[in-house]
Amino acid sequence: MAISYSTTAAGDIINDHYLIAQVLGEALPYIDHLKGKILVIKLGGSTLEHQRGVLQDIIWLRALGVCPVLVHGGGPYINHWLEVLNIPTRFENGLRVTDAQTLEVVRMVLLGQVNQGLVLMASQMGGKAIGLSGTDGGMVHAHIANEKLGFVGEIDAVDTKAIEALLREGYIPMIAPLGEGPDGTCLNINADLVAAHIAGALNAEKLIFLSNVAGICGTDGSLISELSEAAARQLIEEGVIHGGMIPKVTACLDALAAVPRVHVVDGREPHVLLRELFTDQGAGTMIIR
Repeated sequence: MAISYSTTAAGDIINDHYLIAQVLGEALPYIDHLKGKILVIKLGGSTLEHQRGVLQDIIWLRALGVCPVLVHGGGPYINHWLEVLNIPTRFENGLRVTDAQTLEVVRMVLLGQVNQGLVLMASQMGGKAIGLSGTDGGMVHAHIANEKLGFVGEIDAVDTKAIEALLREGYIPMIAPLGEGPDGTCLNINADLVAAHIAGALNAEKLIFLSNVAGICGTDGSLISELSEAAARQLIEEGVIHGGMIPKVTACLDALAAVPRVHVVDGREPHVLLRELFTDQGAGTMIIR
């Protein structure tokens, strides 16, 4: 019996094939450029609920020959457990005041819940991931930033040997933002800063912040696709970039000393990493030197 197709169905098949060819044609030069390059991806605590989609993109990136490194936060989960345990939460200039009791909760959540949860989920999805923290192998050396903040660290140096060894073996390193003080004390460190310093130490091709905002917007509220370092500083001075975006953009600008391109994208959007990296239009804001 001969199989017949309707004109409409045949047209849809042709259109689908044309669309696939168009997407691949646009993506291939970007894939070729990024092959073998290191990307540092910071997954904010506010976007952890969308981690499955992010991990799928990261696993695909690794399969395409890109070398992704994930640094994660965990703020909302830490807040939850502090509330459950009736431990007060305080912030100073966007940094969590971390006494000894709070530090124990931070370590429990970042290492025992978030980090291991990400590694296990990646494994279930067919990825090869290994969980680390900045205290492993002396990766992140830090000192206490301000006695008033307690066990909050300011980064002095980053040793990337462990990360590079894992990348050579085909693994995806997933890193919790803790650091080691001069006396062996564990310190809580802002995840944006950890990601920026690790990206710089690795000479990464790109640093990508997955946040709960679409990117950086101009005075009229529209998304800015590409922004120079000087223009970003001007937007801060003018108050266009304000509130919680200031430390994030400041971390981006600090990273530009060693990383040529830094991206801010909405980690809640499906496959936002692939769209930002492999399409001409992108999905968020890219800040360039």
